[in-house]
Amino acid sequence: MSYQETLQYLYTATPVFEKTGISAYKPGLATMETLSTHCGHPHAAYHTIHVAGTNGKGSVCHLLAAVLSSAGYKVGLYTSPHLVDFRERIQVNGQWIPENYVIDFVDSYKSFFEPLNPSFFEVTTALAFSYFRDAGVEVAVIETGLGGRLDSTNIISPVLSIITAIGRDHTNLLGEDPEAIASEKAGIIKHKVPVVLGYDIRSDRDGVYGILQERAKDCNAAIHSAWDDKQLCRFYTDFSTVTNPAGRTYITAAESCFDSRLYGRIHTSLTGEAGRANAATVLTALGVLTSQGFTFTHQHVAEGFAHVDRLTGLKGRWQQLSSCPLVICDGGHNADAWKHIKEQIVAYDKRGRFGRLHFVLGFSADKDIEAIIPYLPLSYSSAVFYFTQASVSRALEAHTLLDKIKAHGAVNGKAYPTVAEALAEALGVVEQEDFLFIGGSFFVVGEALPLFERFKVNT
Repeated sequence: MSYQETLQYLYTATPVFEKTGISAYKPGLATMETLSTHCGHPHAAYHTIHVAGTNGKGSVCHLLAAVLSSAGYKVGLYTSPHLVDFRERIQVNGQWIPENYVIDFVDSYKSFFEPLNPSFFEVTTALAFSYFRDAGVEVAVIETGLGGRLDSTNIISPVLSIITAIGRDHTNLLGEDPEAIASEKAGIIKHKVPVVLGYDIRSDRDGVYGILQERAKDCNAAIHSAWDDKQLCRFYTDFSTVTNPAGRTYITAAESCFDSRLYGRIHTSLTGEAGRANAATVLTALGVLTSQGFTFTHQHVAEGFAHVDRLTGLKGRWQQLSSCPLVICDGGHNADAWKHIKEQIVAYDKRGRFGRLHFVLGFSADKDIEAIIPYLPLSYSSAVFYFTQASVSRALEAHTLLDKIKAHGAVNGKAYPTVAEALAEALGVVEQEDFLFIGGSFFVVGEALPLFERFKVNT
């Protein structure tokens, strides 16, 4: 089979797969354990770092992998979903898994896993773990697919567990309230394995901290709180601006900088409150890893933070696609993520007033749109919305999304049946001093990225 035929086989042969990157939420890990046994327990051949959380886990995984790679370690990185190519999910020191390895793995094991009836994510996890072993990685950073306790990745015995944040998402599977969700995420905490709690998980905020603390106590696992650790001393963002002949000043780029207790001043393209939270969480994690024998210098940390996009291919997290006009894409898809996104937009707009604001937005049908709506900048008189839908079965239809928005008041927006049509409409009217945001879903971002690149080439 060719690479594309192999992917198509995976998409159709693994019965519960949707092109979403989310694991089938099975009652237990028996199938994953069976797959792992058949593959020779590949994850036992290297150290692992396990990362869960409602938001921020992808960025934290990429940052950790970038710093580890800069420090000279051979690093595996397993994340989901992919944006454009399936191989983005599985990489070693920034290099995607080869197509031939994917083909050979599926061809070698399909006669075994077909009767087993595994999910797409279980097969992909076995593929990733096997590739990391065969590639000779020293440490692998592993992102959970969904939740934690029953996630396919939870067969590993990591040297460090990280829970970045707890918020409401996938409530149909993880529970309606933060405490129930925290209990699922807490499932990655293992016996005597230290756990880092993300910057936004604070002991004085709600009952979430208590849930995680109790699990850690039961496992005799030391808690390291990024909020209490104070590794990050100061975090601020510098904006680049231009002034047009009419005297309007608008933003063309932004970069954040922070001071850390152990590594001095660090620059990063990850900005805003989400950037601050992720930076603080990673710094705390690096401190724990240092106590375990890993070695990092200021140069390693500075390189990892400054060039995470080049070192690991991080995309879709407040990613700047152009400067004039300023175009940003972000896959944030729940209320907590959109709270940060709105804060970012407000901060940008205060530093340099945009002309018009354009939003190409699409969400998955299983998301709590009512919880997200208060954070959409619907009240901006200069905002124009292009509601759309990604070409996946989980996508919320664009007209349905528009109707949900209209139920909360008037909105300057239309529905477009495809991401291509919505993006083409927005790009056809956006001006140099405007702001264009693309997001609501990683699937929307994934479809928009190659379209945007083609648009730049043709203009």
